[in-house]
Amino acid sequence: MHGTSSLSEVDRLLTICNGCRYCEGLCAVFPAMEMRRTFADADINYLANLCHQCSACYSDCQYSPPHEFSVNIPAAMAVARNDSYAQYVWPGFLAGVFNRNGLLVTLLTATSLAAFVIGFVLWVDPAALYSRHAGDFYKVMPHNAMASIFGAVALYAVLAFTISLTRFWRDINGGTPIGGRDFGRAVIDTFHLTYLHGGGGGCTSEDDKPSPSRRIFHHFTFYGFLLCFAATSVATLYHYVFGWHAPYNLVSLPVILGTVGGIGLLVGPAGLYALSLRRDPTLTDDKRRGMATAFIAMLFLVALSGLLLMLLRDTAAMGILLAIHLGTVLGLFLSLPYGKFVHGLYRFLALVKYAAERRQGAFVE
Repeated sequence: MHGTSSLSEVDRLLTICNGCRYCEGLCAVFPAMEMRRTFADADINYLANLCHQCSACYSDCQYSPPHEFSVNIPAAMAVARNDSYAQYVWPGFLAGVFNRNGLLVTLLTATSLAAFVIGFVLWVDPAALYSRHAGDFYKVMPHNAMASIFGAVALYAVLAFTISLTRFWRDINGGTPIGGRDFGRAVIDTFHLTYLHGGGGGCTSEDDKPSPSRRIFHHFTFYGFLLCFAATSVATLYHYVFGWHAPYNLVSLPVILGTVGGIGLLVGPAGLYALSLRRDPTLTDDKRRGMATAFIAMLFLVALSGLLLMLLRDTAAMGILLAIHLGTVLGLFLSLPYGKFVHGLYRFLALVKYAAERRQGAFVE
């Protein structure tokens, strides 16, 4: 069930759901669905990315398997959602990466990049890799070289995201007027992870009993990532605006933000992975489960290598740990436009559209 067939399956299920409407209070998908009598491909991509896959609708549905209607909204939405990433991706020839984005490929990429960093340091100054540098990372790899490599990768990722998100938005928006309040509502729903509550009690992703666990671990992951990004941003500000160069002491703002964020990125991904082991495969796009596993594994490895680097920065192990950390970060950055990370950005735009439709009381033919 991929491509056009996945859209057809979602269309079939939504037509049934639109006649029943028992689940309209569970999340944003069903009120948005009820604004439509028919479902174009763009509508389905919008609704699929609005779905948070809490699976409460599956547990509550009277038509779920083994009923002959076989209504399984979480699985059908998961497949359509993953297909949408490939549909809008830039450059287009990398669409297949979403099908092959498994843990092994991602780890091999990170390992190769770490080896590249080690090779670069050995070529420039072999002694720098094994010497003590009192926490000064730039004695292992010069600041300009590090900034150039990461700047190029970051710019590429931003370009890829900008083009793919523009394609997605143009397709799903359909001329709906968007205001500042709609963006504000979407930001609130994003930061609260509002629609991971499964209608109030939490997700039923692992069993029929609602649990807030998935929402909690998503919060750890989301805010951990934001804090790590904030740490990098503050350090950049220190370096270029104030001329305060690393290494920064343990009670400085970049170190505190990075440490707290790193702990969040250990707890969150580990918890999400543990939950995924218990998840019913019939509720997911099981063939592409590796996409999510690869993403949370990379987040965990980035956090782990970063925290170890901070703890051991005054030892001779710092050079190797720096290479490993830089390799995992580069691997993460390169994979961001072609992995599970994109779901957060697509979902945010879907939440913006939903906020606008809800505010306007729009009905879409």
